[in-house]
Amino acid sequence: MTDILDRLARTVAEKRAADPKSSWTAQLLAAGPEKAAQKFGEEAVEAVVEAVRGDRDRLASEAADVLYHLIVMLAAREVELDAVLKVLEEREGISGVDEKAARKS
Repeated sequence: MTDILDRLARTVAEKRAADPKSSWTAQLLAAGPEKAAQKFGEEAVEAVVEAVRGDRDRLASEAADVLYHLIVMLAAREVELDAVLKVLEEREGISGVDEKAARKS
């Protein structure tokens, strides 16, 4: 299932060299990490709104936007998707309660 995310991350990385006039991704990356973070936040709020409204199709669409903008934001700060997936893998099988408690110490 992460194949599409891997492909998306590669595409985003490739767009770094693209002309910003030709690509939304290139525009976001050229605008800097702060703009990428702002767009991620906007999309996250839109996903929350759809979650509250209960429209599953709209939520799926907004969630896709969130994932895309998350990957762009990561790329803007040169954080590889694999680094995020590694953290998730390390947390696998650990209770969320235990994981959060471990972060506090």
